[in-house]
Amino acid sequence: MKKIIDRAQTRGHANHGWLDTNHTFSFASYYNPQRMHFGVLRVLNDDKIIPSKGFDLHPHENMEIISIPLKGRMRHGDSLNN
Repeated sequence: MKKIIDRAQTRGHANHGWLDTNHTFSFASYYNPQRMHFGVLRVLNDDKIIPSKGFDLHPHENMEIISIPLKGRMRHGDSLNN
């Protein structure tokens, strides 16, 4: 198996005030043709979200979202309130 090491400081970064995010793969305004995905994994972001803030309702089609809060609590739902 080929081993690829991408150092944290080489990831894409954006700070939107309420959201400080690092992108492992090409995402939003960060584009790196060498980092498009890893197999079926398309997005691997490290997000810091200000308390009581978050994403507005937005579409995700044909994907699973996995969120792992490292500190605090988080609510994640879909348009069907799942």
